[in-house]
Amino acid sequence: MLASYKHRMQKVSHKDRERHHHLTQCSVAMETSSTAKQSDQEVPKKERTDGEPGENREEEETMENGTAGEGKQWFPNLNMVSDRKQMASEALDRLNVWEPSVYYTLGKESFSIAGYEICIRESLDSYGALIWPGAVALSQFLENNRQQVNLLDKAVLEIGAGTGLLSIVASLLGAWVTATDLPEILPNLTFNLSRNSKSRCRYTPQVRALTWGQDLERDFPCTSCHYDYVLAADVVYHHDYLEELLATMRHFCRPASGTTLLWANKVRFQSDLRFKESFEGCFNTTLLTELEEGDVRIYKATARE
Repeated sequence: MLASYKHRMQKVSHKDRERHHHLTQCSVAMETSSTAKQSDQEVPKKERTDGEPGENREEEETMENGTAGEGKQWFPNLNMVSDRKQMASEALDRLNVWEPSVYYTLGKESFSIAGYEICIRESLDSYGALIWPGAVALSQFLENNRQQVNLLDKAVLEIGAGTGLLSIVASLLGAWVTATDLPEILPNLTFNLSRNSKSRCRYTPQVRALTWGQDLERDFPCTSCHYDYVLAADVVYHHDYLEELLATMRHFCRPASGTTLLWANKVRFQSDLRFKESFEGCFNTTLLTELEEGDVRIYKATARE
């Protein structure tokens, strides 16, 4: 099945995969900045292979001498192309260290976790509609360390929930879960949560829209929105909203709130390590486990006083 999946996916051109990436960036940018939206949606002026005319995309190309001028040639920004190739490659090949309990079919992944069979519907439209290693790692950690992290009857918030795997596992473990993500991700997220939690969980998981860094106090006021745990999995990668992500984490994990943040992430880029430094500056951080094979680290954090 995996071989068939890869064969089908290889038919998607590199240009198409980049468009999937830009779709995700544009969706976030629409909520934050019309300028960022315009930048993400632009494409090169030269004729594309599909025959449609495009426009200049400044974020991906730079002038040979750094300035525009007649006779100058355009070359791709090698760092950005490399980062995007790595993310696209990972999207096409998401094998992980728990392969025996996971089997793959096109558009669907099934897991055996917490004594239940969990079936997740995926989409290739955006990174938020795919399952990434951090979500699987943290799901397995929660299942295998129930005494260390007891979610029974706890209020749990997941930020960047994506396909909902982690929120489903938390619900199956007895938590009252609120899963959040961008508005365009919510339909598939809601479908997966409903499909896998109905008649199985103590509490029906909730789904809410959340754009990192925007209207946090209005939509999630600290006086009424208190969570025992905040979960985050593979929310740090090559995007432009790391400051907003950190601000969101700090909003939900304030000093003296008693909220614990559990963050799992695969280490991919230098920006991941820089974010970790900023993260440790805001939170008392403990490394719970590190999976060398998948380069996934799981952290436990509380707000610094």
